[in-house]
Amino acid sequence: MAGTAIDFTLGARRLVAVPRQLSTWAFGLAEVLGEALPTAPPPGRDGVRVLSAPQARLAAVMTAYPGMVAGGRQDYRRHYIDMRGSFADYMARFSGKTRATLRRKARKLAAAAGGYAVTAHRTPAEIEAFLAAALPLSAKTYQARLLGAGLPEGADARRAMLEAAEDDRLRAFLLHAAGAPIAYLALPVTGATLVYAHVGHDPAHARLSPGTVLQLEALERLFAERRYRWFDFTEGEGAHKALFGTHHAACTSLVLLTPTLANRALLAARAGFDGTVAQAKALAQRSGALGRLRGLLRA
Repeated sequence: MAGTAIDFTLGARRLVAVPRQLSTWAFGLAEVLGEALPTAPPPGRDGVRVLSAPQARLAAVMTAYPGMVAGGRQDYRRHYIDMRGSFADYMARFSGKTRATLRRKARKLAAAAGGYAVTAHRTPAEIEAFLAAALPLSAKTYQARLLGAGLPEGADARRAMLEAAEDDRLRAFLLHAAGAPIAYLALPVTGATLVYAHVGHDPAHARLSPGTVLQLEALERLFAERRYRWFDFTEGEGAHKALFGTHHAACTSLVLLTPTLANRALLAARAGFDGTVAQAKALAQRSGALGRLRGLLRA
């Protein structure tokens, strides 16, 4: 049984994490887009966490765990890139205005930093160099500081990445500017799919859009390999994913818990919390303060 938690988050900040023993049923993009439902894993002691189930088959997913209580539901579009064709074909999907904006962001970064460079990493030795630069950078990101979701550390994580590199199942990129790495991107390869697994940038350079610049540079190199069918932005919404994605699928993540009194109370508390956050977000959006609040929550 895997140890995990039911999180209460406000923007990018985790406020409370209530531990539960849950197994995980995570849907890959091929499973989301396919017709057959993959085999459901056995639940943990407290239930199962379902990640990115296709909404069209959600009823069948829940039927696989009869008697469980559902909660913490999040509906979103799972964005992905159809990588058939060339990078030029991909860029042609953007409007002229968007292409000009992307070029302007790259020029702005180059002007502010005295130029920039992107390095690609795929062999075990190159991944070692990537980790040496990216792990200290990851520690600065809000994903690591507030959500515990930075680049994985430790001997087991390093070994897994090196083994993936040995099998040609990993692509990683670093953006260097002003003499230092300022953004990273690590993409495991599953079959013909690139998985948007680990990403981050130095918050001191956030105004220069390093993540956007790195994303576009990486995509140009990945398209050139002519190996991949999809670039999967995985679960969750986001302006970055919506900008670069060419298609999306309607998906849902939720937890299914055993119907104990404690679990029912936990899900009720989570539902009340999420409702309050949604109301506050709507109010902030109407008042024009949403952007400032997001910045404060990431500080």
